[in-house]
Amino acid sequence: MENKTTNAGLTRREFIKVSSAATLAAAIPASGLLYGAESGRIRVGMIGCGGRGTGAAIDCVEASSDVVIAAMGDLFEDHLERSYTRLKEKLPKSNLSVTKDTMFKGFDAFKHVLASDIDMVIMASPPHFRPRHLKAAVEAGKHIFMEKPVAVDPAGIRSVITSAELAKKKNLSIVAGTQRRHQEHYLEVLKRVHNGDIGDIVAGQCYWNMGALWIQAAMTNWVGYKTQRWSDMEWQIRNWLFNTWLSGDHIVEQHVHNLDVINWAIGSHPVKCAGMGGRQVRTEPQYGNIFDHFAVEYEYPNGARIMSMCRQIPGCSDNVSERVIGTKGTAFTSGGEGLIKGAVPYKHETDSPNPYVQEHADLIAGIKSGRLLNEGRQVAESTLTAIMGRMSAYTGRALNWDWVMNASKLDLTPPAYEFGDLPLAPVAIPGETPLV
Repeated sequence: MENKTTNAGLTRREFIKVSSAATLAAAIPASGLLYGAESGRIRVGMIGCGGRGTGAAIDCVEASSDVVIAAMGDLFEDHLERSYTRLKEKLPKSNLSVTKDTMFKGFDAFKHVLASDIDMVIMASPPHFRPRHLKAAVEAGKHIFMEKPVAVDPAGIRSVITSAELAKKKNLSIVAGTQRRHQEHYLEVLKRVHNGDIGDIVAGQCYWNMGALWIQAAMTNWVGYKTQRWSDMEWQIRNWLFNTWLSGDHIVEQHVHNLDVINWAIGSHPVKCAGMGGRQVRTEPQYGNIFDHFAVEYEYPNGARIMSMCRQIPGCSDNVSERVIGTKGTAFTSGGEGLIKGAVPYKHETDSPNPYVQEHADLIAGIKSGRLLNEGRQVAESTLTAIMGRMSAYTGRALNWDWVMNASKLDLTPPAYEFGDLPLAPVAIPGETPLV
C-alpha cells in the first residue's frame, strides 16, 4: 500500500489520464472485462445509495474523469431519489448516465446492478449485507470498492476472505473504505515505522472517542416506525447504525479505522483480547441495541499490548487517534497529524490529499495499469479485530483469535430478507450474554 507514487514527475491524477490508453491491453483480467475499452471509460454501479454511497460515487468521479456512474440500487426508493438528485447537482452530465431503467430498489437490487453494463461497483449498504454483495460482485466479475466494515460476525468474515481469494484468481480489484491506508501522512509515518525508526513495537493505544452520533436520524426513524407503521425490519434497516446485526456496533462500524492502523503498524492481527463496555447514556429504544462505550485490550503475536477505546457520549473529551510505542521511539497519527518522536524524529508538514478521493484514484489507477489492488483480507482481519472486541465486551469473556476466526458459529443473519416482524435482539449483558 506504500507504492502511491507513480512515474517520476507525474501527479496521480496525471498518471491516471496518461496511462489509460497505454496500458489498456495489460488491463484485461481473466474474467474477460475490458474496462470500457472502446470509450476508455469505467462504468460504475452503486449498491447502497445513502449518504456514504452517494459520497463515494462523487469521490470516485473526482478521482477520475473517466468514471461514469451508470446504475444505482438501494432497498428504499426515497434513498434512490435523494441520491440521484444529489448526483445530478454534483456531477457533470458526462459522468452520470443513470436512467430510470438502471435504478433498482428492493432486497435484490444488488443483483440488477451487477447485471447492468458496469465494470466496477461501489458497495455502501449497511455492513451486514457486505459479504453477500461482495460474493455476488466477484462472481459477476466486477472490480470493487467496498465500504468498511466488511461484515458484522465471524461467519461474514469467512465469506469475505473466500471472496477476496476468488477475486485474486479472477484478477479483480478490491479496495476498502479504510482510507487511512491511502492518506499521505499515514503512509509516510507507517513507512518509517516499518523501516524500524521506532524500533520494535511493544505497546500502543487507539481511540475513537466522540460525542453523540446521528441523534436526529435516530429520532426521525423512531417516529416513522411508530407513525408510518414501518415493519420491524424496515425500521431496523433505516436505523442500521444502532442495530448490531446491521452495523456490528460502533466499535466495528467506526473504530475499525483505528484498529486497522494498529494492525497495519504491527503487521499482524491480534491473537487475544479482553474487553468491556456498556450502554450508559443511549438507553432510549430509538437507539436500538448497541453499546455507547467500549474498552478492549488486544495482545499481538510479538507480545505487544494495545489499549483500544471508543465512545459515543455527549459532553465528554474527544480523541480520534492512534499511537504505537517502540523500543526507540513513538509514532502518533490522527486525521490531521503524523509524527514520530525518539531516535529518528519525523513530522509530516504538508496537508494530505483528500483520502476519500485518493482511495478511488489508487483503485482506478490499478485497474488501468493492471497492477490491481486487493485489500480484501486485510480489511477482513481488521474488521474481525473489532468484532472480536465487541464479542468480548458483550459476553465478558476473554477471547482467542483462532477460536473466533475458525470456530465461532455467530451469524447475525435474520430469518428472511423481507419486510415484516423482526424482534429486536436484547441489549447484551456481560456475564449473561452467551458466547457463540
